[in-house]
Amino acid sequence: MSYSGSGPNSGSGNTGGAYNAGGGWRNDGGVPPHAFDPDLEPELFRGVLTRRVFAFLIDLFVLSVPVILGYLFIAVFGVITLGLGWALFWLAWPASVIWAIVYYGGSLGGPHSATVGMRVMDLELRTFYGAPGYFVLGAMHAVLFWVSISFLSPFVVLVGLFNGRRRLLHDIVLGTVVINTSVRAPAGQPARTF
Repeated sequence: MSYSGSGPNSGSGNTGGAYNAGGGWRNDGGVPPHAFDPDLEPELFRGVLTRRVFAFLIDLFVLSVPVILGYLFIAVFGVITLGLGWALFWLAWPASVIWAIVYYGGSLGGPHSATVGMRVMDLELRTFYGAPGYFVLGAMHAVLFWVSISFLSPFVVLVGLFNGRRRLLHDIVLGTVVINTSVRAPAGQPARTF
């Protein structure tokens, strides 16, 4: 791996053994330290669970609009083709799943490391050592979320109430953390008064 750390501990000679003196990742089996400490920076995790709920609802809307439009197109196309176009309905479900995986993978793996809903709610996905998300991590984040909700019931989201970083079960499994970006954003320059 060749991640040059951007966390607060990169290159500082920490005891975790995962970073070398230049701040680059070493592949010697060491585990990098957590970049975000809820005891030192509690503002990064304040209100994250509530914001995640609203971000999820926004993302659900963003995901459902193209799916609904696709179903409407197939319905109208089936009427025009006297029922032959309705055979495309069997493609709608797999296309919906692929669309969701591409959406989450592309947005969480994009430059903002956040979905549209997360950006609206000032949230950002990071790995536990501070690196931004990438496509496969974003796609797996969505898949594990839906699998955990499906098999373990929606009560699995209560896991976030019992840890300082407000991580859900799929966050813990993947080694990710969701933080407030409004806290990390630098303050703007004051306006000049002449």
